Amino acid sequence: MDLKSAKQAQMELELSHAKKGIGFGIFSGASWGLSGVLLGIALGMAPFTNGISLYAAPLAGAALHDGFAAFWVFLVNLFNGKWKEYGRTLSTKPGKIVCLAALFGGPIGMSGYLLGINLAGTSYALSITATYPALGAILGVIILKEKISPRVWFGIFCCIVGAIIVGYVPPEGGNYPHFYLGLGLSLLAALGWATEGVLSTYGMDMVDPDISIGIREATSFTVYAVAILPLVAGFPVFFDAFKQHSLYFLALAGLAGGLSYIGWYRALNTTGVSRAMAFNITYALWSVLFGWLFTDLQITSNLIIGCLVITLGTLLVSANPKDLLNLRNKE
Repeated sequence: MDLKSAKQAQMELELSHAKKGIGFGIFSGASWGLSGVLLGIALGMAPFTNGISLYAAPLAGAALHDGFAAFWVFLVNLFNGKWKEYGRTLSTKPGKIVCLAALFGGPIGMSGYLLGINLAGTSYALSITATYPALGAILGVIILKEKISPRVWFGIFCCIVGAIIVGYVPPEGGNYPHFYLGLGLSLLAALGWATEGVLSTYGMDMVDPDISIGIREATSFTVYAVAILPLVAGFPVFFDAFKQHSLYFLALAGLAGGLSYIGWYRALNTTGVSRAMAFNITYALWSVLFGWLFTDLQITSNLIIGCLVITLGTLLVSANPKDLLNLRNKE
């Protein structure tokens, strides 16, 4: 094979990886949007609606979600013969960084996310949390001393405007009396996930992605069980859920969430960070679609416009739009 043919074969291989990565990215966004809708359905069923405290039910749901996600991801790693890497990874510095990142992504990010779904509704919470790449870019400036281009600043501005549009008019029907508190907690979730991304930048580069996800979910569930649920008296709700039909929706939500993380990190490895993030954050749009299909979500103009503006903003933050169309440039 001559040099020209070798270069052509290499380019075709890279193009194939990029196409697979785009598929993984779209899958991660769609499955996370579906996971959020399933969580919203579960939180609207017993035991999460049995007149318990405002926080115990969503936090018990968050613990169950991450517990199921950890279980499903472990099964994937068991099937792939990677399960022994859990112990080995936890003994390394990158593994410990993954655990630290999990604290921000799980107990802070996931708790705010579930509380946001419970208090503001699934599509509204998912739209607000989709601003996490913009917050991550700001944290990158503060913590990593990174520089932000005018394009990224404009994207951050779009995310802020989109979030304001989404939250300007609460959903009709009076079903969410704590709507704005739910939006605030959704913003806390976005901040937690952004911090997780900054902290895990180092750790995830040196640990197998599937193992990283397994450790992340298992760490999150452990913190919920040891610290969060006892603090909010959430164990009665947690154990009662195993007697209710809502458990099936939580198990499916955990499966969708775990698969979303797997697709997300495989997209990072095959198509580059920028495109992977750009396709992942489309979960805000997928949540509206799944919410309309499976629930009684009333699609308002504010929700659609705000969601589209947030998606535009995160695309600008995540990547140069010209690069998204150039599959031969992986980054």
